[in-house]
Amino acid sequence: MKSLELLDEVSVIPYLIEHGIVEKDQEFSIEVLTGGVSNTVMAITTREAKWVLKQALPALKVAEKWEADQRRAVVEADALELFHKLSPNQVPKLVFIDPVGFVLIMERAPTDCSLWKTDLLSGVYNVDVARTLGRTLATWHRFGEDNPLQRIRFKEHVLFDQLRVDPFYRFVANRNPLLRESIGQLIAELESDHSTLVHGDFSPKNILVSPLGQVYILDFETLHVGNPVFDLAFLLAHLVCKFFRVEAQADRLALANLAREFVVEYEKVHSISPSLVLHTALIALARVEGKSPVNYLNPPQQASLQLLTKSILSERTSIHVLDLFQLGAA
Repeated sequence: MKSLELLDEVSVIPYLIEHGIVEKDQEFSIEVLTGGVSNTVMAITTREAKWVLKQALPALKVAEKWEADQRRAVVEADALELFHKLSPNQVPKLVFIDPVGFVLIMERAPTDCSLWKTDLLSGVYNVDVARTLGRTLATWHRFGEDNPLQRIRFKEHVLFDQLRVDPFYRFVANRNPLLRESIGQLIAELESDHSTLVHGDFSPKNILVSPLGQVYILDFETLHVGNPVFDLAFLLAHLVCKFFRVEAQADRLALANLAREFVVEYEKVHSISPSLVLHTALIALARVEGKSPVNYLNPPQQASLQLLTKSILSERTSIHVLDLFQLGAA
């Protein structure tokens, strides 16, 4: 297969046979899965197994031009191998990697799982999920710090720059000249710290939850050696955005509690940076003004979020990240 040939539900069939994933006469089904902007994703179901195939796209499906190196598929395959060993109940097992076609296949999580993002938008606030995520992320960050030989495999910063720093930091800085100095300092902080393994996309859209509360964490294609503050800020920024979306006090208290329990569990294993509030504010702002805005905030909600986050960034306010939720409620 040529490196730029993109698979679809028709061409994937001979591809799977050619690479020995399935037999020519074997019964199996293909289902195109939606929701991602950076990959072609398909479910493969045989009598014996359920898998997910991902092929990295050369450009992301968003309104702004956003190119990304397809080698992220290989990064994700290496990450799945490592993190499945660390957290076998939460990270799918790698089945196959094609480094030429940028295709990987992994075991599929149970189909009765729900996206944590969907749960949150539906008003389902499972605090045990937040606690599990805090413990797990802190354990991963501690492992990365304690195992320098494992970090060598992921010393690749181009993908993180393409997929995170440029669209979430530089893009917003270019739109806000008054914030450029503050954002520039945050970029420098990320670029100067290579202390641990950073997931890079620790987001509710990449977290599945089973009916019994089992948590599955997906999408490791932006894993890199970097600053752990980014993973914390990336998740907390999503909770901030959802906090601004809801009106009921009970919903706001529940979202603030999720953030608190996530941070509390994380801090039992790993310390947090004083700059966490600034990174969180910036990434939340990028969810309105960046290349990948959320689609669930109306104009008044966007304006309220912009007002708070720009105030935090312009003043470089020294507050605890959880105070964002109190200020947002004011």
